[in-house]
Amino acid sequence: MPMSTERAAATRRAEPVVRRFTAAERWVHWGTAVLMGVMLVTAAGLYVPSLAELVGRRRLVVGLHEWAGLALPVPLLVGLVSRALRADLGRLNRFGQHDRGWVRAALRGRRRPAGKFNAGQKLYAALLAGGVLVMIGTGLVLWFPGLVPVLWRTGATFVHDWTALLIGVLVVGHIGMAARDAEARRGLRTGYVSRDWARREHVLWERES
Repeated sequence: MPMSTERAAATRRAEPVVRRFTAAERWVHWGTAVLMGVMLVTAAGLYVPSLAELVGRRRLVVGLHEWAGLALPVPLLVGLVSRALRADLGRLNRFGQHDRGWVRAALRGRRRPAGKFNAGQKLYAALLAGGVLVMIGTGLVLWFPGLVPVLWRTGATFVHDWTALLIGVLVVGHIGMAARDAEARRGLRTGYVSRDWARREHVLWERES
């Protein structure tokens, strides 16, 4: 490595903060979060009797639920123009040896090195992406019931409801984890995290930054 490159790398490592997310990545996250929030709140308003009575206006709630669900992939699709977002999607899609070690360590309450995203975050992203696809597919069946047989609609209702419950549990768990980590929230709010936090939680990524 040329001396100038070594010096530049050393300078970066000495900086107190490191950039974790670009503006595009943060907008994709928050746009998706808002739409997911609308979906979960309206779903609760449709399926919990006490909330349904409190909210009323069932047709409006159904419309908000349907259109929020249909729009859910839009922030991600628009964000694909960002090279940084595409790179992060590639990271989330790769499960390496260190990720398997991270899972084993996490089950024993220990800490193991992680890249930009740890194995738990990768599993969460995979489950959420799969769940959203299932929700959109079954939701379309329920939105246009006349296009499919009654048996398909019954099956779609069952799958849609239970997948919604799974997604709700995942999202609540995700929010709970974020609530305990102020530095992770700072990364999504400003794009930057402290290098000490990056070294402690995502050391393999910190070494590259």
